Amino acid sequence: MRAQFVMSEIGVGLRRNLTMTFAVIISVALSLALFGGSLLMRDQVSQMKGYWYDKVNVSIYLCNKSDAENSEAGGKACAKGAVTPEQKQQIETDLKKMDLVQTVHYESADEAYKHYKERFGHTALASVVTPDQMPESFRVKLNEPEKYQVITTAFAGRDGVQSVEDQHRELDNLFQMLNYLNWAALGIMLIMLVVALLLIVNTVRVSAFSRRRETGIMRLVGASSFYIQVPFIMEAAFAGLIGAVFACLMLGAGQYFVIDHGASLRTKMELINFIGWDSVLTKLPLVLAIGVLMPSLAAFLALRKYLKV
Repeated sequence: MRAQFVMSEIGVGLRRNLTMTFAVIISVALSLALFGGSLLMRDQVSQMKGYWYDKVNVSIYLCNKSDAENSEAGGKACAKGAVTPEQKQQIETDLKKMDLVQTVHYESADEAYKHYKERFGHTALASVVTPDQMPESFRVKLNEPEKYQVITTAFAGRDGVQSVEDQHRELDNLFQMLNYLNWAALGIMLIMLVVALLLIVNTVRVSAFSRRRETGIMRLVGASSFYIQVPFIMEAAFAGLIGAVFACLMLGAGQYFVIDHGASLRTKMELINFIGWDSVLTKLPLVLAIGVLMPSLAAFLALRKYLKV
């Protein structure tokens, strides 16, 4: 097979269907950019989970006198009064016996008041809050943060315990929202992918129809089916490759301008551990491979129907 002839046929095909080829490139680029973005979003969610789950604690708040008075007015959590030293000691002992628990830190009412003033001292409410109104608490760090519900089940409702709060629930809501956004991006990607495949099939069909005389002559002189099909398949692969390159450029531009460069998310949202270039670079070969293989396969299947060879 002469490579020069194949390349000339590819050039002819691309020129004849320039508008449709351009539409294929744009569709492939957008669909693959969304695909790569979805993969990066999944990496980001996983990285945030590992980062935040390792830092957040389960807090066991203890009853104080103020809670006991409110319980007499109708509450139930601290109906038996403020926590006693014996109950406090028992809670700490039970926590330290659990294999799931890594560390237990006791925070007194004075320490809680100090931390409250540091965070909310500028608000009007801070001026009327007194140390005796702040609850004592145990801050529990777990070896396996995903099993935080074990602590809630074991200590919620115990005498002397006002409430058990785990910050993981708030994080779970955030990660669930991010997962929904990721699924939405995947849904849009699938729609764009279908559009791209339809455009590829139509482009190959039009190209095959416009060159039916050439293919007929080639068939008469004994050219093999593969020899006739290769220019059409390579046209689709070439258009897909260009679209995949544009998709890679969009992913790289998103990482550079949105996350890393200048007044980006990395500088504005320092509490979030964003993914790095290593995550982006590992996705680019996959994007390029799909960009070449997907149009090639679509063109091959289309040729079996529209090109009788």
